[in-house]
Amino acid sequence: MPRSTGEPDLVTIYTSMGPLGAEVIKSKLEAAGIPVLLSYESAGPILGIIVDGLGEVRVQVPRDLAPEALALIEPLESVDEDEWQDEEWPEEET
Repeated sequence: MPRSTGEPDLVTIYTSMGPLGAEVIKSKLEAAGIPVLLSYESAGPILGIIVDGLGEVRVQVPRDLAPEALALIEPLESVDEDEWQDEEWPEEET
């Protein structure tokens, strides 16, 4: 009979280069009631480098909630950056 380690069965659903993107995903998932663990690559934050795997942050959720979490972040992954940056916004009335 296998022993339980007491650690949750987590899966990585998203990998961000740097903490900002990972924090956005984390906030969105936690707002939906999904617990999230951010797993940081250790050297990047210390050295302040985000290149070639350094600074990588993995967004992890419980395995049984992964399909729901992926469905929530899918729209974020499919946004074309040029699409929202070039959009003209109406001027605010004063």
